Amino acid sequence: MIKEIIIDAQKQKLGRIASEVAKSLRGKTTPDFLPNRTTFPKIIVKNVDKINMNVRRLKKNNFSSYSGYPGGRKTRPMFDIAKKDIRELLRRAVWGMLPKNKLRSVMIKNLIIYHGNDK
Repeated sequence: MIKEIIIDAQKQKLGRIASEVAKSLRGKTTPDFLPNRTTFPKIIVKNVDKINMNVRRLKKNNFSSYSGYPGGRKTRPMFDIAKKDIRELLRRAVWGMLPKNKLRSVMIKNLIIYHGNDK
C-alpha cells in the first residue's frame, strides 16, 4: 500500500496538477481502489510557487461563496487569492474535483502543499 505520493508541480498547468492530485487523493492510482475506502494516501505537492499560470485568466475567473442568506454571495478574483497564497488556488481546484460526499473533507486533509522544494 502506498503511504505517500510526491508530485512536482514545477512548470505545469494548474488544472493538470489538480486533476492528478484529485485522482491520487481518491485512491484511484492504487490497484486496490474501493470507492468507499477511507484510508487514502498522503499527497505531497512541491514547487507550487512555480506553477505555469496565465495572469489574464487569473484576473478573469472568480471564486464565489454563498452564506445561505439573501445577498450573502461573495466573489473574489483568482488573482487576489494567488497574490495572498498560491497554495489556496491549488487546494480550491482540487476541492472542486473531489466527489461531493462525506469523504470529501477526509480526502482533502491528506493533501500537503509546499511552496518550494522543502521536503
